[in-house]
Amino acid sequence: MSPPAAIRAIVFDLLTGLLDSWTVWNAVAGDDALGMRWRAAYLRRTYAEQRYAPYLDIVAAAARDVGLPSTIADALAAQWGTLAPWPEVSAVLSALRESTPLGVVTNCSQALGERAALAVGVPFDVVVTAEAVGFYKPNPRCYLAAAEALGAAPADVLFVAGSPFDVVGAAAAGMPVYWHNRIGLSRPSGVTMPSPDGYREARDLWGLAR
Repeated sequence: MSPPAAIRAIVFDLLTGLLDSWTVWNAVAGDDALGMRWRAAYLRRTYAEQRYAPYLDIVAAAARDVGLPSTIADALAAQWGTLAPWPEVSAVLSALRESTPLGVVTNCSQALGERAALAVGVPFDVVVTAEAVGFYKPNPRCYLAAAEALGAAPADVLFVAGSPFDVVGAAAAGMPVYWHNRIGLSRPSGVTMPSPDGYREARDLWGLAR
């Protein structure tokens, strides 16, 4: 399994592209629908905020947005060890890394990002966090930091997005994009997506093999 010849490295969104963090958020919220609204509020806040503020502060503010107590952010952090990869992650990444450097870019603190990367079960050449960059995705600086760390031009790095915001940010950084839209997220109003030829959308990661 290898990517197209023009692709020199692959960088993944971590908390949605590779890990099923939605189940963890929903469990902490105590209700799937409420957990989805909480996560959606968090995504809107990071999209609007962009400059880094402490991750759990953003999570707490998003909780208040949907009527949850701000203390639930600490409850989410306490469940970080329950993060698990999507079923095909190990097989796909293990095969890809035989010929291709791999990295992740994640919207969280350095400590939580490193823990989450370990939960994938496959080693990465680069782990880039919003805290280290000083900005949240989809600010292009995040994606560009990963490309620089991998020693590759953005156009030569495939980004595997976990949200429509990721699609926008990675494309703005000059990267080709594969949107792993596992749970069927809709395109948010007010967000201009790249042209259809700028990204590919799929419900799993097996398409990286083709």
